[in-house]
Order: sequence, then structure tokens, then C-alpha cells
Amino acid sequence: MKSLILIIVATAFVHNVVLNQFLGICSFLGVSKQMKASASLGGAVIFVMTIASAIASLLYDFVLVPLKIEFMKTIVFILVIAALVQIVEMFLKKKSPSVYKALGIYLPLITTNCAVLGVALTNVQDGYNFIECVISGFGTAVGFTIAIVLLAGVRSRIKEEDLPAPLRGAPIVLISAALMSIAFMGFAGLGI
Repeated sequence: MKSLILIIVATAFVHNVVLNQFLGICSFLGVSKQMKASASLGGAVIFVMTIASAIASLLYDFVLVPLKIEFMKTIVFILVIAALVQIVEMFLKKKSPSVYKALGIYLPLITTNCAVLGVALTNVQDGYNFIECVISGFGTAVGFTIAIVLLAGVRSRIKEEDLPAPLRGAPIVLISAALMSIAFMGFAGLGI
């Protein structure tokens, strides 16, 4: 149990997929303009990344390895992620059209979000078993959600500030993301 908690803490904070590994930056910067959209995308990423990690682990262990076609893992994982994103997209379109509209192009971009693929590949590379893969996927997605919601909060405050013209827009957002990344580097001292 202790090792599973360590995996969650390590993937969410110490090795944060956005602020430490710099994966998933496009949706991180694009969707973080609004808190609701950020939280919604975070929820979608939590679902997709956790389920994708589980399915990728099973496919790798019970299909790719026995058939000795491990080299196909990237293609197989991309197909799994694409299918899951389509399910989430159909669900949101039907059950929550406002969230679907707020996420816009960034919802289908989860399919090509390198963070989702990255965690599936990293889990296999690290030799995690099924439970560890699921926990790692969940922890990584929680870390993504924490980062995007924090940036959305910072961006909501930045809108109210009187900034010099050269810093308005993308420059101040990138500076804020860089400062968040530096702050998250402090978690590396945990030794996880």
C-alpha cells in the first residue's frame, strides 16, 4: 500500500507530467483560460489516462508480449487512447454540451496529448504491474489536473492586473508556468 501511495505522490507532484516532464503543454496552455474548462479537461484526462493505463497494461502483458510484438506498443496505445477519447467526447456532447463547447478543440487533442501516451509508455518501461499502472495513470492525471487548475487560477488573477504591454497575453502565461515549474521542483527534495 505504501508503494502505491508513493507512486501517486511521485507522479502527481515530484514528476508532474506538465511541470517536470513538459508533456501535454498544448492543452495545458490552451484550456487554462477558464477555471471550469480546466477542471473539466482535468476530469476527462483523469478518466482517459487511468483507463488507458489499465488497458495498455493488459494489452502489453497479455497480447503484445506473448505474441512477441512489443514494438507495436506505441501504435496500440495510440489506438486505445483515441477510442477512449471518442467515448468521453460522445458522453460530454450528449450529457454536458456547455462543457463540450468550452473544451472545444482541446477535447479531441487528448488523443494526441503526449502526456497520455507518455504515461502508458513509461509504465511499461518501468515494469509496473497492472495495479501500479492504474495508480501511475491516475496519479499522473491528478498531477495534470492540479497544474492546469492552478494555472487557470493564476490566469484569472493576471487578467485583473495592469501589466506592461510586452508582458500581456502569452508572455506572462509562460512566465507563470515557468514559475510553477520551479515551485514544483521543490517536491524533488522528497526523495521519491
